[in-house]
Amino acid sequence: MALAIVGLIALVVVVVLLARRRGAPAAPPVPRDPFAPGGYTTGDPRQLKAGDIVDYLGERLFVRGSLRLAEGDYRWSEHFVDVMDGTAAGRRWISVEAEIDVEVVMWREYRGAIPLLPGPPTITVDGVTYQRTEHGTAGYLSEGTTGLPATGRVEYADYEGPDGHGLAFERFLDARGQGTWEVSLGERVPPGTLTIYPGSGAIHPGGVA
Repeated sequence: MALAIVGLIALVVVVVLLARRRGAPAAPPVPRDPFAPGGYTTGDPRQLKAGDIVDYLGERLFVRGSLRLAEGDYRWSEHFVDVMDGTAAGRRWISVEAEIDVEVVMWREYRGAIPLLPGPPTITVDGVTYQRTEHGTAGYLSEGTTGLPATGRVEYADYEGPDGHGLAFERFLDARGQGTWEVSLGERVPPGTLTIYPGSGAIHPGGVA
């Protein structure tokens, strides 16, 4: 009889402990930098490549090719994306730069009536004034469909505007060191607006933009 009572008490203790464990509140999340890798989007833009798919603000974009650029020790990427609707307006570039934080910018071809050339310290386009920030020449490697040779050099001039807007000039140099300036207007990609699906259909691990 005594053994039965002891066994019953032990059973009650186990049930109470299990109930407490199940009802225990979950541990609070660990504070973290929202701009750190894995922070605030789905997919890592540093891993973008031809064949991937990008969902941006509900629009599906296909990565058709990439440029891997280097100037000295600094490296960045530009990715040719297309909504595949047969129009030039659906073709854009996504640039990805990684220093302290990762910066992702969506670029569209400038189609204004007034020709633009780099050089002045400021340029105003559609009422937005851009300040010149960088100018240089980089080497590149081309992957997939970019319309460019497999390797080459590009001269660039970057201008920065308010609220994450940008103005970019690029000319891809031929054997004589000459080329035609291409002009693009850009907007920084806000947190939580970009989802990346690699060519396999899964989502890239560890998002940053």
